Amino acid sequence: MLKPGDVIVASVQFTDTDEVKTRPAVVLFEEHGNVVIAGITSNLKMKGIRLPRSEGVLKDSVIKLNYIFTISDEMVSRVVTHLSKEKKVQIFDELTRRLGGLKS
Repeated sequence: MLKPGDVIVASVQFTDTDEVKTRPAVVLFEEHGNVVIAGITSNLKMKGIRLPRSEGVLKDSVIKLNYIFTISDEMVSRVVTHLSKEKKVQIFDELTRRLGGLKS
């Protein structure tokens, strides 16, 4: 069972192509076999939340909260690590800030 804050490796299909690639991501939540994730990149020039190697990932990375999508739990190949409580709070706070416009 996947938990919010799990860093996973999964097969994902990109919106601009039919190609499926294996990529890291962080689980935001899972429900009924659907997993909502945010993509992770090792391109440190990208905007997002920094994820250093010291937190269990292979390379210094960035969590891209502008790259959120849903995959089937069957597309998850493995769990790499689990984020610290502080990192999960940082993600929650940033998502809450970005979704603030829905209150209007």
